[in-house]
Amino acid sequence: MQHRASWLPVSAQSDFSLYNLPFGIFSTKSGAPRVGVAIGEWIMDMTAAYELGFFKTLEIEAAVFKKETLNDLISLGRTETQTIRSMIQQWLTDENSPFRQMASRVLVRQDAARMHMPLKIGNYTDFYSSEEHATAVGKLYRPENPLMPNWKHMPIAYHGRASSIILSGTAIHRPLGQTKPGTSNYPVFGPTKALDFELELAYVVGKNSELGKPVTASEAEEYIFGVVLFNDWSARDIQRWEYQPLGPFASKNFASSISPWVITMDALETFRVESPLQVPEVMCYLRTTGLKNFDIRLSAAIQPKGHVETVVTETNAKHLYWNINQQTAHHTITGCNLNVGDLLATGTISMPGPKGAGCLLEATQGGKQVLNLNDGINRIFLEDGDEVIIRGFAERDGIKVGFGEVRGEILSAHPDFI
Repeated sequence: MQHRASWLPVSAQSDFSLYNLPFGIFSTKSGAPRVGVAIGEWIMDMTAAYELGFFKTLEIEAAVFKKETLNDLISLGRTETQTIRSMIQQWLTDENSPFRQMASRVLVRQDAARMHMPLKIGNYTDFYSSEEHATAVGKLYRPENPLMPNWKHMPIAYHGRASSIILSGTAIHRPLGQTKPGTSNYPVFGPTKALDFELELAYVVGKNSELGKPVTASEAEEYIFGVVLFNDWSARDIQRWEYQPLGPFASKNFASSISPWVITMDALETFRVESPLQVPEVMCYLRTTGLKNFDIRLSAAIQPKGHVETVVTETNAKHLYWNINQQTAHHTITGCNLNVGDLLATGTISMPGPKGAGCLLEATQGGKQVLNLNDGINRIFLEDGDEVIIRGFAERDGIKVGFGEVRGEILSAHPDFI
């Protein structure tokens, strides 16, 4: 990618470089929620830019930029959003652009804005795409044969709860439910004692598919608009008691957190890499060619209340065994349709290494090993007052595209039910 310079000062360390320009929904004290584009420490108010005539060459209605979610903008199609991003890049690099003279009427400081849920999410599917994660978890229960027989033949997933997906910064109550202590013959009720995070990415569906017609692996990315950071909160003791025979339910339906800015697939083009070798060879409908994985560095930190944070996970999305093309193809092979705004999450992303575990279940080996944090604090699972911060970015040849962060604090269980 050719390097370009902007007349708007943007730190080289900023997640939101000229090469990124992610979309989100923001509001200010003087305005309702509306579409914005992040650039450095600023948000470009797309409604203000439209009203000043900057998009007059496009056949776009002003209402698209005034919506409280990105769904209508995404529905315009990849060609339109690519054009919008290219126009903004041009305005920000052209010293003589009229945009520069009107910047004060269009740019809003991020620290003066409030972010909102970027999407209306109708459906959410969570995959299990990391071989490192699946193997590590499998070893806890099946040391001799950690991967289930089907794992390398198809992307495994479960249908999650879209209504409880929340924006970064939203605190969650410790969930209540049934658990079965190892020494007891009967389950007990109470707050989970094994609350966990799961470091993931989630792909945003950008195009409706036809009910009954599968989306092929080769055309899958035509249906994907962008990516967000994703934390699939999990109650491991509730999960352990409930997961057979139908998989996770109450242990994961209470909350999943997403980052506010949607990073477009176009912004990630520079960071494509080869996918891991798949053995045995997958079935024909899952075969892909070319660079389908992305070199995205990811981390998770825990910050107990009143203390500094400790980075407990450092991993990379390039290690995912199943890529988004394969996830999409398998999701739709039965004829299941996709809708704009749906999320397809990767599942926990792990990789080899001392901090490569993408969740505490892995890092503590099922609660058997203590995790040492800063300030002499120890953890096995999350405690009340802890905040989890997940971050991600891609960087190559001096070009950086970041995701910002997704964070959430743990509150005590709801007092009316304790």
